[in-house]
Amino acid sequence: MQTLTDETFTEATRDGAVLVEFTASWCPPCRMIEPVLAELDRELTAVTFAKIDTDEHPRTARDLGVMGMPTLQLYRDGTLVAQIVGARPKQQLLAWLEPHL
Repeated sequence: MQTLTDETFTEATRDGAVLVEFTASWCPPCRMIEPVLAELDRELTAVTFAKIDTDEHPRTARDLGVMGMPTLQLYRDGTLVAQIVGARPKQQLLAWLEPHL
């Protein structure tokens, strides 16, 4: 899973399908979803998985209106195509991703 910053976010989400987790170190649901995202990262080669810490890099979260953690945003070629807020089990994440792949 790639780690993004305010400076690298736009470039990293520009090409292909990219799932970005907006996270924070103090967020228990974020820690709960990390192993699920790591597993999906290994299984789904059509999607690039990335995360951005909203405490360390608040500008991107602010500019995109991200208010809750974890927020998952799916980008396709730089365009936001789907978003969910909150931790989800693997099967729900797969069902959410499938129409966009």
